[in-house]
Amino acid sequence: MTTQENDDQTLMEQTNIEQASDISGQKGGIKQYISFNVGKELYAVEITTVREIKGWIPATSLPNSPDYMRGVINMRGVIVPVFDLRTRFSRGHTEPGKSHVVIIVKLDERTIGILVDAVSDILTIPQEDILSVPDKDVNPEYAFMEGLVSVEDKMVAIIKPRMLFDMNSIPDLGVAAA
Repeated sequence: MTTQENDDQTLMEQTNIEQASDISGQKGGIKQYISFNVGKELYAVEITTVREIKGWIPATSLPNSPDYMRGVINMRGVIVPVFDLRTRFSRGHTEPGKSHVVIIVKLDERTIGILVDAVSDILTIPQEDILSVPDKDVNPEYAFMEGLVSVEDKMVAIIKPRMLFDMNSIPDLGVAAA
């Protein structure tokens, strides 16, 4: 690839990111989410937190980790802890295969991976279409949910990864975040 082609590719990527940012800021509340499956359920995370989506690679387990932490992976020199969302939701343990993916998200200064069954779609959702989570006051576990949205006759739970994982339990592996 020539220098001009590299420059053109970089400009195109910046334009796509800026357009996604513009969409998120328009009309006082349109946001984009990446939806994914865990079993038959659909979940989504805000696209601005997602850094990368990669196929499953075996993780190296660490001693004394929470049961939902699969281990760590090395991503271009950055050690990233990977969490099994199925286990975190008390729905068993994922036996990852070739179809499983890890969604890499950035939370403040930490980068983590979330093991899911498959990525589904990119959703553009007006803020007024997001419904409140029922019984949020009754069940503190629902604090990780931003809300619910109906998409093509399916309910999608929008999660807040920062609330889903105790940031104090995520190992600070002493490596600069990506």
